[in-house]
Amino acid sequence: MASTKAYLDYVLEQLDAAEEIAFRPMMGEYVLYCRGKVVGGVYDDRLLLKPTPGALRLLAEAGLAAETELPYEGAKELLLADVDRRELLCRMVETIAAELPAPKRKRT
Repeated sequence: MASTKAYLDYVLEQLDAAEEIAFRPMMGEYVLYCRGKVVGGVYDDRLLLKPTPGALRLLAEAGLAAETELPYEGAKELLLADVDRRELLCRMVETIAAELPAPKRKRT
């Protein structure tokens, strides 16, 4: 099942306080970027984020369990984000981006 544009729009609205959020459609789903780094994506109308140490710490501090799901068969497990917790969501996305290495430069 592909994700809907309406769900993506809702996720982007919830992330409006986060810096440099972008997305790219990919095979019926959407890859989510923060400051040019892939932080997760929208898969089957679920927002899944990379499980970095900082993201896991933020969940623990909020008293929430780190629930993981597979975006698709054969993929690594990602954190299932609660998109209705706007402030926590923005902090998690920015924390994940800060922890990830800079994207590799493409050779031309």
